[in-house]
Amino acid sequence: MPFSGVLRVVSDDTDFLSELNPQQREAVLTVDGPLLVLAGAGTGKTRVLTSRIAHIISQGLAFPDEILAVTFTNKAAFEMKQRVCELVQDLPGDMWIGTIHSMAMRILRQYGGAVGLDPNFSILDDDDQLRLVKGIVSVLELDEKQYQTKVIMGHIRRWKDRGLFPWKLGLAMGPIETMSRRIYKEYQERLKTLRALDFGDLLLYCTKLFDEHPEVLQIFHEKFKYILVDEYQDTNTAQYLWLKALASGRKNICCVGDDDQAIYTWRGADVGNILRFEQDFEGAKVIRLEQNYRSSGHILTAASALIRNNVKRLGKELWTSAREGDQIRVKHAWNSEDEARFICNEIEKLRAEGASFGSMAVLVRAIFQTREFEERFLRQNVPYQVVGGLRFYERQEIRDAIAYIKFLIDNDDSLAFERIINVPKRSIGEATLHKAHVIAQEEGVSVPVAAQMYAAKVRGKASQAINVFFSVITEARALLDNTPPAIVVKTLLEDSGYISMWKQEKTSEALTRLENLKELVNAIAEFDSLRDFVDHVSLMADRVDPDNPDIVSMMTIHGAKGLEFDTVFLVGWEENLFPNQRTIVDNGMSGLEEERRLAYVGITRAKKLIFISYCSHRKTNNSGWQMAVPSRFIRELPRDSVIFLDKKGIPGPTESMKDVADEETSEMVRARYKSM
Repeated sequence: MPFSGVLRVVSDDTDFLSELNPQQREAVLTVDGPLLVLAGAGTGKTRVLTSRIAHIISQGLAFPDEILAVTFTNKAAFEMKQRVCELVQDLPGDMWIGTIHSMAMRILRQYGGAVGLDPNFSILDDDDQLRLVKGIVSVLELDEKQYQTKVIMGHIRRWKDRGLFPWKLGLAMGPIETMSRRIYKEYQERLKTLRALDFGDLLLYCTKLFDEHPEVLQIFHEKFKYILVDEYQDTNTAQYLWLKALASGRKNICCVGDDDQAIYTWRGADVGNILRFEQDFEGAKVIRLEQNYRSSGHILTAASALIRNNVKRLGKELWTSAREGDQIRVKHAWNSEDEARFICNEIEKLRAEGASFGSMAVLVRAIFQTREFEERFLRQNVPYQVVGGLRFYERQEIRDAIAYIKFLIDNDDSLAFERIINVPKRSIGEATLHKAHVIAQEEGVSVPVAAQMYAAKVRGKASQAINVFFSVITEARALLDNTPPAIVVKTLLEDSGYISMWKQEKTSEALTRLENLKELVNAIAEFDSLRDFVDHVSLMADRVDPDNPDIVSMMTIHGAKGLEFDTVFLVGWEENLFPNQRTIVDNGMSGLEEERRLAYVGITRAKKLIFISYCSHRKTNNSGWQMAVPSRFIRELPRDSVIFLDKKGIPGPTESMKDVADEETSEMVRARYKSM
């Protein structure tokens, strides 16, 4: 029901406008026509969005339910509502502020029947979607190893992100994609039968509704006098089409975003949406928010200089009225252990000077990098948390691998045996395990021994699989006396099929798991025996203190977007690791530019102090050493905003990168700076 009540503005319009800088104020007051607000990191974009909504309401330009404001997370939507309520009291509960998906769902609940949807449709979560695809694969009698559920679901989600129904797909590339298209069509039919949608369908059907029923679209053209979009650089094609359709009426759309922080291509986001804004919306105005309220001068100078190396950007220069602050400190370490030791020591120094652990963060490019730091932090009693993920030794693939190791060194470890006996799948089901438990109880033996006894008595797939499994274990045990532990584990994980299981999945999640397993092998190489390693892992688990609120945060740079810390440690800035080699190989120059945007995001998380570290050597999964080259991103930092640390971690004179490089022992390091 349309809002028709009386609102009370908490403060006069001029009061909250006076708190804005000139560019922010211009963005708030420009209410007619399409507007793109290029909001750099820490420039107050949320304040602009909420002040704009309050201004529109306080000036009587629109009632609250005539404004559509969308963002990408429930947390961001809640914060936006809360801030608007601080400026305007007595707001109605039916305001259209929320995530894009929640707003699309609201429209479909009311008008979805026009495109064949039950108004009481349910929403499938990720697990339900995978189960549905798995059922289709089973009905079609396909080989589950060749047509993996997660891979097929990945294809379906990418097609939906691009706004494509099954009948709109172009030519297929290979047999997997061809079959995925068939499964996609069947998947959509099953959803209809279930009267259900997945998240991708919310935008897919909403856009279909607007295309096929212009009278419905006209209702929303008349309803929404103003449209506001947060984080526009993160929109995918389906979201872009949805927003463009809604904005095609009054054209009063205000998109706030930062092309320099577009780092989610792998999720389907298209940075081209924000880059094309002026072409998509005729007569659009662009306002740049460049005054930063978060970081010190040297940090912003470095971030701006780095991102200027990107070609595909609209361009802006961050600045601050605050002091220049400390220069960015770049540290060369001999290897990753040296790097972790240095950073842990610096954290302890800052703590001794009065800084809280909670004001510091370690940001990694890849999640496997956390292992070395976790071990060092525990050794030196530095409390930490892995934000947005599990601690290294708590991750599924690591726990599986450790179960293999435990069973390798103790053939009576029933818990380890039951965890791995059917991982990967070996046709050994619950019924077989139940029989092994019965035999174990009757004969007074362990479950693994009972399983072998069972396999010796009967014939069939299960007994054959048990024999093959124990054969692999026996061969690995034979290596223990004369083979390094790391090589034994690497061989065991390969021969057991565990590595192949993740390789066949061919998803980004599986690639991350494989990287973690390589890092596990690196960790084992530091121990004389597998028993010592297992004991070490057990002791680490006992030292975790989850209730300590003052802890160092450790996370990927992707996970840090939107956060800020006094001190940030940016680690592993080496070629191939950061920028990531796979990203560049897969996406070329656009991949490199996204990696550079990621580096920009990492730098702009810091308020006062930044440490950037790189190693000369990285350990490979073959227990060897590989020479590492400093990231090109270090070379792109302005010399006046960078200070290099000597091997003791003490700031030296402000020498140039070339001078520092000439002192280093690695020829590859010298080559990296040769041209400077």
